[in-house]
Amino acid sequence: MQRTPSTPPEIDGYVIDRLIGSGGFADVFLYEQQLPRRKVAVKALLTHELTASARAAFTTEADLMARLSTHPYIVTIYQAGVARDGRPYLVMEYCSRPSLAERYKRHPLSVVDALRTGIRVAGAVATAHAAGILHRDIKPGNVLTNDYGWPALTDFGIASEVAGPGGLPTVEGPGGMDVEASVSGSVGMSVPWSPPEMFEDVPSPDVRSDVFSLAATIHTVLAGRTPFEVPGGPNGTLELVARIERGELTPMTRDDVPPALTAVLAKGMSPRRENRYASAIEFARALQRVELELGYAPTTIEVPLLDEEESRPEDGGSGDETSLRGVQQVIAQPPHRPLTPLSDDRTRVSRLPLLAPHEPTTPPLAPTPYELDAPLLAPASRRRILLGVIIGVLAVLAIAGVALAIQFGGGAVGSATSPSASSTGGSAIVGPAVPQAANGTAQPSADGASVAFGWINPSPMTGDVYYWARAETPADRQATHTTTATVSGVVPGSRVCINVEIGRAGATGEPLAICTVG
Repeated sequence: MQRTPSTPPEIDGYVIDRLIGSGGFADVFLYEQQLPRRKVAVKALLTHELTASARAAFTTEADLMARLSTHPYIVTIYQAGVARDGRPYLVMEYCSRPSLAERYKRHPLSVVDALRTGIRVAGAVATAHAAGILHRDIKPGNVLTNDYGWPALTDFGIASEVAGPGGLPTVEGPGGMDVEASVSGSVGMSVPWSPPEMFEDVPSPDVRSDVFSLAATIHTVLAGRTPFEVPGGPNGTLELVARIERGELTPMTRDDVPPALTAVLAKGMSPRRENRYASAIEFARALQRVELELGYAPTTIEVPLLDEEESRPEDGGSGDETSLRGVQQVIAQPPHRPLTPLSDDRTRVSRLPLLAPHEPTTPPLAPTPYELDAPLLAPASRRRILLGVIIGVLAVLAIAGVALAIQFGGGAVGSATSPSASSTGGSAIVGPAVPQAANGTAQPSADGASVAFGWINPSPMTGDVYYWARAETPADRQATHTTTATVSGVVPGSRVCINVEIGRAGATGEPLAICTVG
């Protein structure tokens, strides 16, 4: 039964409008701030929650959000204080549009919108992780939408330090049948989007736990239901927890969701955390690659310039100038980009313009052949071009020499020095590649009761192993040293999909989704 909302607190300089949300230990009201005049959301602690631990948790949330709220996709905190009735409150940015929870219940998001939202929220999550903070409650209801249609991550009420203790959760709910269960006190979780490690006697979440919840959130807004919910089946807390622990994802029925995106989300929600993406940035890059495969421009990943050195005057200034920090943008390189020495997994990092908007935000491109004949080039430009041509010729000659040495020296192509190889002659570990589809990759048997799958390793190395699993049961991974796999027990004529990853030196690469036509 829904409780009665609390009375809005009286706050000097703010005029109450209405209640806009309720939670387990706080209510959220819409106020109008008088100076400067604007609408704001005020989160006020409930009267019966005025314990020392609740106050401390509320203060911690205010401090954490204040540290992160300069991020474009994290809700901004304006003020915190204690009202006349003794209740602590937070004054926050008012996000007037529906949250992701409201949006997907009305209509699932489009693929392009889900990808864009996932990448933007992943940047917010990565920013929190870089500051040493785990969110621990990422779900559609905690991703609001501001006036510009951008996502805004909120509710760090149960966040913790990355290296801190996990705490001991106690799930509430009558008979354990609530689909979304909260946890009392300052530690909590929402079951449908929580990873298996949160259900242990002593939870031990890490950054990969937030990756799981983020992937589950994007899956939810695409599928129109939570990832482990079975339509028409038992979906109480106990049933959901059991499916999450076994990795029994309910397949999506949408035809417009590409298999590559399904594979990325399945990897992000693997029940074994070592099989997930190692960071929110890696998850965001995987979503960017899906965007590129679909022909969309990649959405930037907004993260702070954490490694930027402090600006120092070089012109004899006083040194008292204010140092500004921008936002780092991580942009995926398109696969198979011609005439570039970067691999598919490299990213381009650029700074947003700060005080000089006329400066380019990305490095200038090399001159094209048409520009080499331009009559207005300055002598210095001609010298730079001539030097570039000489370096290019030398590089071509070096490559030709390596090719001749391989051809006539009996060396295998795989033995050529990798760009990441050690200059001391030690063996370098090259990250696993992404499998590629082969011709006739999914061949049903004559009776249709089994399907033979095949794939290609574009850059095989000694010791490579292949992990594959049916898309609906990613936890049941099988290892093989061949580039084929057979799925038995298939319903004739049904659609069958598997995800394949290449394992190398204890790491796995991006998954390839292969499906039958049925």
